[in-house]
Amino acid sequence: MSNKKKIAVLVSGGGTNLQALIDAQGRGELGPGEITLVIASKPGVFALERAAKAGIEGRVLARKDYDSIAAYSKALADTMTAEGIDLVVLAGFLTIIDEQVYEAFPNRILNVHPALIPSFCGKGFYGLHVHEAALEKGVKVSGATVHIVTPECDAGPIILQKAVAVQQGDTPEILQRRIMEEAEWKILPEAVKLFCEGRITVENNKVYIKGE
Repeated sequence: MSNKKKIAVLVSGGGTNLQALIDAQGRGELGPGEITLVIASKPGVFALERAAKAGIEGRVLARKDYDSIAAYSKALADTMTAEGIDLVVLAGFLTIIDEQVYEAFPNRILNVHPALIPSFCGKGFYGLHVHEAALEKGVKVSGATVHIVTPECDAGPIILQKAVAVQQGDTPEILQRRIMEEAEWKILPEAVKLFCEGRITVENNKVYIKGE
């Protein structure tokens, strides 16, 4: 079974996207991918309980234990390299990391963003802020984007996107939930599967998917 791809999921909170990946794995929908490690940036987060329940190793690499972004990034990169990780997925990971991680895993870090990039992305656009901004602008569709992570915030090559209708009377919380259910939880496992099957190539900051 040497074609297995080891996946590390990085979390900072409840881990709803982690759960979507665990559920997809349980249904055999990650292809040769297997989540072998969950790393939390702080102790006691619910995502670690989700990992434990699924029989996946969970570790805490607490940001507060390191005196700089560089020291933390090195520890993170070293930990994942030692575990032979093939793919890194950021699932609500809110800790800043530097180029040491990107260089250790070039084009091998994925993130899901709760909007259609390049709209409502970049610095400050996370969590409910994204949905507040979308509703304030009065957009008729929003959605989610899975992209490869690069040092520039939310600017990496886009793998998959899915649009979700904005409805009258939506609050940021309602829109957030709909985008999770209809987009994030669907396209994140799909992108992980494409990666693990070796179907993603990156050229000139664009993603090409084989067999499409």
